[in-house]
Amino acid sequence: MHPDLISIGFLHIKTYGACMALGFLAAWQVLSWLCRRTGRASDALTGLVTWMMVCGVVGARVAYVIEHWHQEFAAHPERIVRVDQGGLMFYGGLILAIGVFLLWCRLKKERILPLADMMTTVIPLGHAFGRIGCFFYGCCYGRLSQAACAVSFPRGSPAWYEQTSAGLINSSAQASLPVLPTQLFEAAAVATLFAVLVFVYIRFWKSRPGFTTGIYLIGYALIRFGMEVLRGDPRAAIGPLSIGQTISLALLLTGVAFAISACRRGGDSAERKEEGEG
Repeated sequence: MHPDLISIGFLHIKTYGACMALGFLAAWQVLSWLCRRTGRASDALTGLVTWMMVCGVVGARVAYVIEHWHQEFAAHPERIVRVDQGGLMFYGGLILAIGVFLLWCRLKKERILPLADMMTTVIPLGHAFGRIGCFFYGCCYGRLSQAACAVSFPRGSPAWYEQTSAGLINSSAQASLPVLPTQLFEAAAVATLFAVLVFVYIRFWKSRPGFTTGIYLIGYALIRFGMEVLRGDPRAAIGPLSIGQTISLALLLTGVAFAISACRRGGDSAERKEEGEG
């Protein structure tokens, strides 16, 4: 855990915020590369990307605050604006960013599926940086574990506070009990998903619009559902499932529908082309 990247006099830069900034920058660089590869003007997407980033952070923070209101914010509402200290729910940001994306496409009369494929290709890259930031801050930690990969977060960390409140450790303890580093697990998983999506997008961006989006939704839904099982921080629930797992199931079904629809459209296009040549 290393929440402060730089702390010199008046200069304070949080590691979490720095990771988010790096994630946005990396995602934009790859998006620009994809634009050049497919003949799209990247400058035209600057406004869209900016609004999606801002609204994504806002949506993620609002969702996190709602889910953790009683534990973290009821007694300290001034902490709501401290996004630099961590505390974002990815699904909240994704939902609001999708709304902004759809509105932008409507206003600009842009075809939704081709652009959605490009945007979803780079989302996991930025997400991976964000999860690394979570690890440095100590949020989104995993279950208690004695596995070789388990880590103990220092005094004052979210894991330490939760374990102290639960009576698992004494308030004088200098570190939490070992927990799974689910932040790093998810960072590695979404980075792998990013690599897969780049391949899928380059292969199918023209012939099967919507297919890359479907693969992203399926891939991340499976990753998040599994990570929720390993998480040890407080999670709001809907019946036997956490909110994250419930949304994951909805995204999984949506992703399957996108992928099947894209394959059918691609198959129909190929048949029409063959008939035309015949």
